[in-house]
Amino acid sequence: MTVDYETLAKTIAALTENETDAVALMATIACEVHHSDDRFDWTGFYRVVAPEVMKIGPYQGGHGCLVIPFARGVCGAAARTGQVQLVADVDQFEGHIACASSTRSELVLPVWGANGTLLGVFDIDSDQADAFTQVDADALGGILNDCFKNAI
Repeated sequence: MTVDYETLAKTIAALTENETDAVALMATIACEVHHSDDRFDWTGFYRVVAPEVMKIGPYQGGHGCLVIPFARGVCGAAARTGQVQLVADVDQFEGHIACASSTRSELVLPVWGANGTLLGVFDIDSDQADAFTQVDADALGGILNDCFKNAI
């Protein structure tokens, strides 16, 4: 099974219409995205809870790390730089945090809320090497932007 981003975007938009609560949005998006593609082994959010610190938010899959500082890992890099992290081989990413030993590749997108506030990051892990493409990053980025533009 591979994701149909057009259908996924419409489904998520319908489920989250007029919702502004960030955690409610995160829970819905994590569930819908996780079940949309066999490549997605762990799908979830890390929320900014203090300066330079994120804690685990809603997710689907096995255990995740509870706390991630902006200074560490792929998720930290996305939060620190505000840039999408598309990592084909996590073993080649300096400072990668191995929350799950099965993770081979990772896609992490910053999540921006109302007024351009960084709410956290959306993290997708795969047990397959080089599982993600720029198409995935662009489509998921569009979904996140649409859903979180009014989130608080």
